[in-house]
This record gives sequence, structure tokens and C-alpha cells, in this order.
Amino acid sequence: MKPLTTHEEFCLKNAAHFVAARGRTPAARTREQFATLPEAQAYGTAIGDGRTMIYAVTDLGHSAHITNA
Repeated sequence: MKPLTTHEEFCLKNAAHFVAARGRTPAARTREQFATLPEAQAYGTAIGDGRTMIYAVTDLGHSAHITNA
């Protein structure tokens, strides 16, 4: 995993849930919500192309890209 910025660390430590997003354009984008980071990573890993973007989302709606899976 890449080094995290202060904002990314905040979102990761205070995450209410995680979102796995796929798709280049908004019209083609899909999102799946997961309770934990490992669940979101497992979803992306199962697809196998390394292009699933994993975001941490806080209760206040702050979000940050954490990793790709």
C-alpha cells in the first residue's frame, strides 16, 4: 500500500464503511459497499485486474482513496 496522506489516514482510522468502485466514467461506474477494508479488497482481488479503487468513508461523509485491488 502507498504511503497515506494525513487526510487518507484520518478517513482510514475513522471509516464507517468502505467502497469498492470500478469504471472509468461516471456512466459506467459501479460501487459496492463493505463493512471492512479486507472485504472490499477481497472483492477487487476476485476480479483480478488491479483496477478496483477502494475508498474509506467516514460517518461525516469524508472519503479518501486508500488502495487499488
